[in-house]
Amino acid sequence: MEEIYRPIWVSILGNVLLSLLKLAVGFMYSSIALISDGVHSLSDVITSIIGYAGIRISSKPPDKSHPFGHSRFEPLVAFLIGEALLIVAYEIGRDAVYRIIEGGTIEVSSIMLGVTVLSILSKEAMFRYSVYVGKRLNSQILVADAYHHRSDALSSVAVLVGLGAQKLGFQYGDSLAGLVVAAFLVKVSIGIILENVRYLTGQAPPFEVCERIKKTALGVPKVLGVHDLRAHYVGNKLHVELHIEVPESLSLKEAHDVSEEVKKRIEEIPEVEVAFVHVDIKGVTE
Repeated sequence: MEEIYRPIWVSILGNVLLSLLKLAVGFMYSSIALISDGVHSLSDVITSIIGYAGIRISSKPPDKSHPFGHSRFEPLVAFLIGEALLIVAYEIGRDAVYRIIEGGTIEVSSIMLGVTVLSILSKEAMFRYSVYVGKRLNSQILVADAYHHRSDALSSVAVLVGLGAQKLGFQYGDSLAGLVVAAFLVKVSIGIILENVRYLTGQAPPFEVCERIKKTALGVPKVLGVHDLRAHYVGNKLHVELHIEVPESLSLKEAHDVSEEVKKRIEEIPEVEVAFVHVDIKGVTE
């Protein structure tokens, strides 16, 4: 199995087991908090399946309908996961407000507390694994899915705090913790959405990345200058176009070889998918 798919499968299997455990204990003890948390974990299964499909589609090679590949599908799916996180934040905040208004209480047992602690530890482990692989492989889907794990861990923390507060006699402990989690989720989801809007709309890369591209081109022997550099995101990778200046003493073949070396080195930059290099020799453009 390819490494990029392993966190997705860990997510799917882990969330199925956790959701079944939370729902079973929740119904057994009539705990609305655990039932809601179980449904939250079950929603993560759906987003992980969407993420898996997004990675599969985005990794497809170019074809007639998508001559530059399918890489835009990955930030599109990550954007949708960000939207899903925003909906989860709304639902947690709404439930917290309802509990404050209605003044509901939860009966606490050691089994409920144990299941909640297990959920927190499991989801935090899934988060760390997914975000590590996602950042190393530059996969926005895995990073977005990782923060969905973190959201579930935080919602379980809210449940744990709420259960503890209720056990100590503080009626609104779980509701206030839920509002804190909802606020964190809003911040995370908006960050994911804005990041992937940048990829989807073909935004230019940061200044530092453009400077690195220029320095890479100028590092090739016989490249005297670089101008008209343009770069934009196609999915989470860059398409780069630039002109290089070479000595007029070079033959066309030598100039072509220089341009190919520039192209090769630029495409070795992790953020770059493809580079288009034009050669300027006394008015001759290749």
